[in-house]
Amino acid sequence: METVRLSQRGSVAIATIDNPPVNALSASLRAALVDALSRAAADPAVEAIVIAAAGRAFIAGADISEFGRPPVEPTLPDVLAIIEGSAKPVVAAIQGVALGGGLELALACHGRVAAPGAKLGLPEIKLGIIPGAGGTQRLPRVIGAAKAFPMMLGGEPISAEKAAAFGLADRIVEGDLVAAAIALAQELAAKGAPVKTAERADMLTQSDRETFEVLARDAAARSGDMPNALALIEAVRGVFTLPFGEGLAAERALFLKLVADDRSKALRYAFFAEREAAKVPGIDEGKAARQIKQAAVIGAGTMGGGIAMCFANAGIPVTVIETTQEQLDKGYARIRDTYGFSVKRGSLTEAARDQRMALITPKLGLEAAAEADIVIEAAFEEMSVKQEIFGALDGIAKQGAILASNTSYLDLATIAMATKRPQDVIGTHFFSPANVMKLLEIVRPAGVADDAVATAISLGRRLGKVPVVVGNCFGFVGNRMLEQRTRAAERLLIAGALPHEVDAALTGFGFKMGPFAMSDLAGNDIGWRTRKSRGRTAAVADAICERGWFGQKTGRGYYLYPDGARAGQRDPEVEALIAQVSKEQGVERRAMKPDEILARLLDPMVNEGAKILAEGIAARPGDIDTIWINGYNWPAWRGGPMHWADSVGLDVIVERLEGLAAESGDATLEPAPLLRKLTAERKGFADLKARVA
Repeated sequence: METVRLSQRGSVAIATIDNPPVNALSASLRAALVDALSRAAADPAVEAIVIAAAGRAFIAGADISEFGRPPVEPTLPDVLAIIEGSAKPVVAAIQGVALGGGLELALACHGRVAAPGAKLGLPEIKLGIIPGAGGTQRLPRVIGAAKAFPMMLGGEPISAEKAAAFGLADRIVEGDLVAAAIALAQELAAKGAPVKTAERADMLTQSDRETFEVLARDAAARSGDMPNALALIEAVRGVFTLPFGEGLAAERALFLKLVADDRSKALRYAFFAEREAAKVPGIDEGKAARQIKQAAVIGAGTMGGGIAMCFANAGIPVTVIETTQEQLDKGYARIRDTYGFSVKRGSLTEAARDQRMALITPKLGLEAAAEADIVIEAAFEEMSVKQEIFGALDGIAKQGAILASNTSYLDLATIAMATKRPQDVIGTHFFSPANVMKLLEIVRPAGVADDAVATAISLGRRLGKVPVVVGNCFGFVGNRMLEQRTRAAERLLIAGALPHEVDAALTGFGFKMGPFAMSDLAGNDIGWRTRKSRGRTAAVADAICERGWFGQKTGRGYYLYPDGARAGQRDPEVEALIAQVSKEQGVERRAMKPDEILARLLDPMVNEGAKILAEGIAARPGDIDTIWINGYNWPAWRGGPMHWADSVGLDVIVERLEGLAAESGDATLEPAPLLRKLTAERKGFADLKARVA
């Protein structure tokens, strides 16, 4: 297939890129583009050149599969140097998306026209790297570093309209985009030699430099263990301090160093894992999804209100339903106040707030759900409560409506039994705060229709979530693995560690909070109530709850919170209580190093993940990792628990689990059969193929 077609309209040559599905800048495409440009440059009848693209995308980026491999000439920087150095003006005609290398190519052109709805961005930061073909040097020269740096740091694309406002797009064109690009190319040709981006300095003012430095200081302070933010700062600063050629060389060196960094490799893995999670074996989302025009949420509490906001944010009318006027008013006020905080922070306009609030209708009684295309129950986490609600909804909701539960743990099949339409009952497990957290765990019980699953996936994307389909079991994927970490944390306390030591080991690994600080924040009574309902105990955790120490809301839990403090302080009384429990259980306490604490926390999670995979609860290891990165704050630069396990070595984890099982006498800590099998075959989780959840 010809990846670049060269044609001509009058005095303008048109190089049309055609490398489906997204016109990625593969080695063969780069070579074909150089050939087309060379032929156009050598043709005396050609005065200017347009680079256009077939399909829905301009260029969605570089061919990421080439990362880490020996470079194949011509490299992308070579191609861009040819474009920028052309004596004949080159104009990019951008439709769809121009991302990464695609935008870098457009920046090397002498002019850019964009179709309405086009998206332009440099998302490399999300892959653990920075732009490596001149993006950090050319974009600031076109729009200024004060605008370019946040665009690259966030990695989110901007609209064609915003690109035009920034000066990144010369024109937004309705209709024939190529014709408009030809017109601009002819105008530039009439002016003589084209102005190279490399020669522009008009945007690089002292004020621009000062604003950039303020932004850079803030980014450096928030960068944590990720090297790409610091590399981006260094590269963009070079725009002000280095000649263009030296700036390009410095950017390329930083880029290549990041490509080889294990943290960047983990981020690239996480990026692809998230994309794969959207592909559910056996589900054709595009053909099967039902239409969702109206939603209803049962429960106006913190979770229900947050879910309602997700719908309003996506422009979908939603009814919030409660049993009493007092609860309804309180929930509606909470939603209004949450939007109000966004307005105060400047992240939301008053007009947008009013528009979203107008989409949320508070109502009393389940009858208000009669016209909804999807009803999401966000009531108390108790099976009898949920069955009662679903039984009532069965006679109220219209035919074809999806009946979804936001349950965190409970069996969806049992909930579905309360209805005569199990094909419509599904789990939509949002994470708190629902209007902020990205993960949506879609629980697929036996008997649910494929089109209901497809609809939940499609809806999740509309709501701005990362949807991951999982099988039906207690705790599903995320909470089932979290329970293992919670039990491990309790064992660590009894063995000799203290709450602050366990939390420090996990935050040192990259989590934002440790298990005990998190429990104090959420409320220790939540876990206590769950344990009691299942007939389970946890000596330390139960003793703390029996004293009424539920965490921040009571001023003490595992830590002390004097005067409403948000950060906890060590509590000598809790530490004495822990020592007493150890003594009662005949355990001789010993000090533990952070690495040992970490292994004892994470290895049982990996073991449970192996069981989840073997049972088909998760379709692939990457789905588990996507869940933990997006729902439980696993540091993305470590790739998720299954990726981390592969990096440690499954043989190492098997050996540690065997030792832990022998020490504790807990047979559930014995290495899972799948873990043993992969170890024996000298394979990792990455070698597993997807299976139906």
